[in-house]
Amino acid sequence: MSAEAIYPGEPEKWTASYSPGVAVSAGRFLFISGQVAFDDEGKVVGEGDIVAQARKIFENLRVILNKAGTDFKDVVKTNYYITDVSQFPKVAALRPEYFKGVFPASTMVEVKGLVHKDLMLEIEAVAVLGD
Repeated sequence: MSAEAIYPGEPEKWTASYSPGVAVSAGRFLFISGQVAFDDEGKVVGEGDIVAQARKIFENLRVILNKAGTDFKDVVKTNYYITDVSQFPKVAALRPEYFKGVFPASTMVEVKGLVHKDLMLEIEAVAVLGD
């Protein structure tokens, strides 16, 4: 798969860790349901710590991507649902550790709550798989 970031202005002036748009070549799509910071037993990881929860979520995403035969390089869209928008810069700072090259298009929404009262973040993703 090839991906190209699409910018509304001059690409070299874009400093955010997401792409406004991502154009992709042909391929199959992998839609990943919202991932939260649950461990294998369904317990919350990183209660009260947005960075710990984000890292667990990114690792959950990695497992699914790997099972599908790919990794973060093929993710073209992410949606973030966060219970406290003031915490989002901490999550955004982690993205360059996982996404290299073309950052995925991204949406962030502040929500009143998630499936468990101690969860602070949920992330869903779309990846394009090779033909």
